Amino acid sequence: MTLPKLFENRMRELLGEEYEDYIKCFEEKHYSGLRINTLKITPEEFEKICPFEIKRIPWIENGYYYIGKEQPARHPYYYAGLYYIQEPSAMTPANLLPVKPGDKVLDLCAAPGGKSTELAAKLKGEGVLVANDISNSRAKALLKNIELFGVKNAIVVSEAPAKLVNYFEGYFDKILVDAPCSGEGMFRKTPSIMKNWEQYGVDYYNKLQKEIILSAARMLKPGGKILYSTCTFSPEENEGTIKFLLEQYPDFHILNPLKDEYANDVSYEGFSFGRPEWVEGPEELSNCIRLWPHRIHGEGHFITLLEKASDGTVTGSYGENKDKVSLSGEAVEFLNQLGLTIDYKNLSLREDKIYLLPEDIPSIKGLRILRPGLFLGEMKKNRFEPSQALACALKSWDYPKSINFTADNPDVIKYLKCETITVTGEYQESWNLINVDGYPLGWGKLTNNVLKNKYLPGWRWM
Repeated sequence: MTLPKLFENRMRELLGEEYEDYIKCFEEKHYSGLRINTLKITPEEFEKICPFEIKRIPWIENGYYYIGKEQPARHPYYYAGLYYIQEPSAMTPANLLPVKPGDKVLDLCAAPGGKSTELAAKLKGEGVLVANDISNSRAKALLKNIELFGVKNAIVVSEAPAKLVNYFEGYFDKILVDAPCSGEGMFRKTPSIMKNWEQYGVDYYNKLQKEIILSAARMLKPGGKILYSTCTFSPEENEGTIKFLLEQYPDFHILNPLKDEYANDVSYEGFSFGRPEWVEGPEELSNCIRLWPHRIHGEGHFITLLEKASDGTVTGSYGENKDKVSLSGEAVEFLNQLGLTIDYKNLSLREDKIYLLPEDIPSIKGLRILRPGLFLGEMKKNRFEPSQALACALKSWDYPKSINFTADNPDVIKYLKCETITVTGEYQESWNLINVDGYPLGWGKLTNNVLKNKYLPGWRWM
């Protein structure tokens, strides 16, 4: 692999005697990983049913390397949302942000959803996740992954961070900023990024990063935490951006993300700390973390955990945008069958589509919203059609009518291809929740042993 000469010279300067080890890592293949969706299954349960060879990632509790020429995205368990395919180092930022159930969390640069889905799993259905990406096309991929993972309490937005400040100033307990960057840490995995690096360079991204992190700082409540990350090595984009934030907001300080809440060291071999001297910055920049591809089985990443000083204030409650909705009898009848807890005061109706909004959110009118909460379904003439997102958010026992296929049953693939299926056995007619090995995939409507396929066409197996 031929690296840009300017990049090589810079890395030689930064790494010194480690430079040769770094260059040698380009002769190795990059590592592939998947992260278990703990909203649906535990790592231990997944290990028992996993159809391919996997190995634990040492620093990610629910992360695994997958071995050989496996294709996890071509298995029904992927369509059931049991795991997310993600580069191992990229799992680290969401893993190290200490999210707790009930927190108000923002993923500011969220697409395609790898980090958002892990933050949602940490929330365990409590609190709220606002997942934002300024690119509307990328935000659509984010939405799919949020829904596939069965997330009930997310708002998916596509806005500039500066505009979000007008709605969420001082609102969030935790914010993840996985900032756009020059991508130096991904050169081995995705060599095409080098052309982007040569075209835009470090300064272009550093300007964006500074704008984004200042917006994030304003949306964080006192006592809250921001985790800033990039997949680049550049000191300007990493320590330099954090130095800039500390100069603008002296009420922030840097935490060591590799110490738990009891100050016990949970560091991992191969992780290295920040380098204040690279940007003539304060000593606390040494609490930043850098992952090098020649030291770990993963690509390059940079991580900083920041805390905003508490001023003793307590934020008030929100919920101003919740209106009374009138549901059809068919919708009420269907929703009352669910094992899902639905607070009817949190329902919102948009063009006959019913959404379950998260608790305690401010008014979001005027924002470009892809989803204001969990999409439950649509009221149509004399009927209610449940959504794909609702199916993914349920457990198999949350709906009284269901059909279960084993993963090796050819009908599973037929279902995922949106084909009609003939079903034998004693099943109840009308809507059925379709499962693979007990994990929901979507809906089907059964009449005279013929299952009319209601799997979302845009998600079909290709």
